[in-house]
Amino acid sequence: MKKKKLASAIGYTPGDPAPALLASGRGREAEQIIAIAQQEGIAVVEDSALAALLDTSAKPGDFIPPWCWEAAAKILAFVMKNS
Repeated sequence: MKKKKLASAIGYTPGDPAPALLASGRGREAEQIIAIAQQEGIAVVEDSALAALLDTSAKPGDFIPPWCWEAAAKILAFVMKNS
């Protein structure tokens, strides 16, 4: 059985205690999240482990859990540099 694609959109607002999960989806929703990011010129980083963690431990609007901060920080730094 083929796994459904997962996608998560994360963001950080200075002053917030942590990055937040902006959107999350599987299958068609994941493809739409990726397409919107690409249309907006936002770099897309593939990290299936982080996407899976966020899929099970946060919902859109939540701050991401502390155990995801390091991975999220690396991705946000890459996206900010490449968008």
